[in-house]
Amino acid sequence: MNTHERPTARAHREIAAVLREGDAAVDATAGNGHDTVFLAKLVGAAGKVIAFDVQEQAIASTRERLAAEELLDRVELVHGSHGRIADHAAAGSVGAVMFNLGYLPGADHAVITRTDETLQALEGALGLLRPGGILTVVCYPGHAGGDEESAAVVAWAEKRSAEIFRRLDTLKPAPFLVVVRA
Repeated sequence: MNTHERPTARAHREIAAVLREGDAAVDATAGNGHDTVFLAKLVGAAGKVIAFDVQEQAIASTRERLAAEELLDRVELVHGSHGRIADHAAAGSVGAVMFNLGYLPGADHAVITRTDETLQALEGALGLLRPGGILTVVCYPGHAGGDEESAAVVAWAEKRSAEIFRRLDTLKPAPFLVVVRA
């Protein structure tokens, strides 16, 4: 990994190399909608994105960002846990799944992704990927709950021949990227 490349930028680059127009994609953690917009642009008018978030504030922010980009018709917004990801798409039908763990920037930092739900969602996401598909997870150690969740994601990923990309030019604990390919 480029020692100065942010994990989110690397995730976007990895997904852009795989996701095709007309594909289905999932943003497992919609947050403020940046990844959802990115995915919606890549899948094109013939594609579909499913975006999850447990916070209504995140769903509203994502909806506004999509509307501003005229991309709402490509996205299904799910106000609920990404732990139910497998209930929203058929097995083998998704080109990319993105996770950006932690808390919603600009909101209550006590509301975070939860390790048990994240692990359930990762398992479900793997089953959704089409051959050649990709799953990316940006982990954020260093906040309450983030160390535990990041360690659990790494343990999960190590059983699946994942790639883990860490920046070398920053203080620890720093965000890092996990990539799993189908």
